[in-house]
Amino acid sequence: MQENLSKSMPSPSMPSLAYTPEIARETAALYERVATVIPPIEWPFHAPYIKAINDLKRERGAVILAHNYMTPEIFHCVADVAGDSLQLAIEATKADADIIVQCGVHFMAETSKLLNPEKTVLIPDLRAGCSLASSITGADVRALRETYPGVPIVAYVNTSADVKAEIDICCTSSNAVAVVESLGADRVIFLPDEYLAAYVRSQTDVEIITWKGHCEVHERFTGAELKAYRDADPAIRIIAHPECPPDVLAEADFTGSTAKLIDWVKSERPDKVMMVTECSMADNVAAETPDVTFVRPCNLCPHMKRITLPKILDSLVNMREEVTIDPEIATRARASVQRMIDLKT
Repeated sequence: MQENLSKSMPSPSMPSLAYTPEIARETAALYERVATVIPPIEWPFHAPYIKAINDLKRERGAVILAHNYMTPEIFHCVADVAGDSLQLAIEATKADADIIVQCGVHFMAETSKLLNPEKTVLIPDLRAGCSLASSITGADVRALRETYPGVPIVAYVNTSADVKAEIDICCTSSNAVAVVESLGADRVIFLPDEYLAAYVRSQTDVEIITWKGHCEVHERFTGAELKAYRDADPAIRIIAHPECPPDVLAEADFTGSTAKLIDWVKSERPDKVMMVTECSMADNVAAETPDVTFVRPCNLCPHMKRITLPKILDSLVNMREEVTIDPEIATRARASVQRMIDLKT
């Protein structure tokens, strides 16, 4: 019913996007949040979109979810909830909003829809995909069950609803080890990230059967690259996401999930840090920790960067693109996500 109501709303006209003194005043406090990472010359372009988006989301009764890899003008200036993919979906269930605008990639929007089936979920660009999610299908999972009968299957949340419908339980990078061990099995199939699976294997006695999926952002980092940075400046602290190859993690001072990397920087406050993950996350953390110098061996996610302020505004004005999931697939996929949530790891 809520979806039909949202679709029947009259479409507002596109607001003026001129940078006026009034808009400058109304967005000044928001610019203070990002002044260390967005040059003043860029703000006159961003500010009218930010003002229009924030006005329209209130008019629509919408909530904007922004992943940590969104650019700072999205993450800090229009997002109502910011965080990793699962955190966003869970927080959306608590939001008093009928419409969710997912600023992230498609599997994240699907996960939000799974946990908020009565809400309308929009993604500003349907082409925002994920190399990990596209590396495996539901048919692949069914074939694995035939090859390894009785072996439980864990899938990273970075997978499609079709895959989530075929597995036993989901996990995130922060709870992967706990989820694997919760199954009480000697062997577990872990999908789809080969490098995250290798990291999990290093942290548990459970035998891990892997799949050759990779994140196109994290797989491009190398241990030799990091060693060169450290040789040039021995004082640098290197922290890395477990989706990186093993030689990268071997060079890191700390390995952790998106949320744990952020917490590490905020608690440790190193003089100089290299955050080995997607570029915009370093920008977003840098905006909140101006006393820390970030060295950026930068790899951008081309899919995340499809989400822009103009596309978010268009999504709200025209109520597109809506994410839908086949009800039968959704029921089974929701169960695998809920099992993970219920573990409270």
